Amino acid sequence: MLIDKMQKTLVIGASLKPHRYSYVAIKRLTEKSIRTEAFGLKEGSVNGVQIKTNFDDFQNIHTVTLYLNPENQKPYYNDILNLNPKRVIFNPGTENPEFYKLLKAKNIEVEIACTLVLLSLNQYE
Repeated sequence: MLIDKMQKTLVIGASLKPHRYSYVAIKRLTEKSIRTEAFGLKEGSVNGVQIKTNFDDFQNIHTVTLYLNPENQKPYYNDILNLNPKRVIFNPGTENPEFYKLLKAKNIEVEIACTLVLLSLNQYE
């Protein structure tokens, strides 16, 4: 079963730079009509998705897809846990066993995968 397109994905580590994987992920998610929100250090827009710099703006997030290295994830642990998403995707380079434990303790699914590959194979569930 594929993801319900009404469920939201939050891209964390969103960039305005077209060569960054987070930028490409936002583009591909929106091209597949998946509701997409984005968090980054700089406000801006990618494919019609507003990049926000405040976690208070996010609600009802189904999937978080991470584009931050483990050290840069630490300040956002509580923000992500408080969103209580169904799952968090750890893209290549974001793997973080310390964070996996915290997520699993709250029954949040941990997926070590590449969002872009999942989308290209129609396995983004």
